[in-house]
Amino acid sequence: MSEKNQDELLEKEDQQVSNEEMEANEAVSTSEDEKDEKDLRIEELEKELAAARDSMLRKAAELENVRKRVQKERFTLREQVKAEALEDFLPLNDDLLRTLDASKEANIEKSFLEGVEMVSNKFGDILAKYGVDKIDETGVPFDVNLHDALLRQPAPDDDTPADTVLQVLERGYKMGERTIKHAKVIVSQ
Repeated sequence: MSEKNQDELLEKEDQQVSNEEMEANEAVSTSEDEKDEKDLRIEELEKELAAARDSMLRKAAELENVRKRVQKERFTLREQVKAEALEDFLPLNDDLLRTLDASKEANIEKSFLEGVEMVSNKFGDILAKYGVDKIDETGVPFDVNLHDALLRQPAPDDDTPADTVLQVLERGYKMGERTIKHAKVIVSQ
């Protein structure tokens, strides 16, 4: 073979190798492009998954908050209805207690008085069952959340500070922290 033929043959082989390398590079490039596309798609899907998870957690938290709020509203409504129902019976209890106080000074048949005491005690038991406490203390500081001041008068002695409950004219009642009926009181000046 001549040198020219050998050169041509070598050139053809180089060209063939070069073509094969280009094809290999194109295949690698195509595979890298596909890999990049797949990576981008994976990133997109991971972002969508994170967003869906976040949304689901927010909705779950919102649902839990709604459930707690409804439960609290039910409890508050139940307590309010209970307080309103009891409020209608409180004047009857006050009348029974006033009757018992007045009967101590009057000449009333003992069996009748015992009957009134039994009814009054049952009333007291019912109020205690529902957690109703009397507001009828004297000598305590005046509290606008518990008392209605009907009158201010000078203190009976110098030891009594101003704004002290001197006398309870009408009992008040509270259930837990809620005042059902304010006590009507006379307060020191």
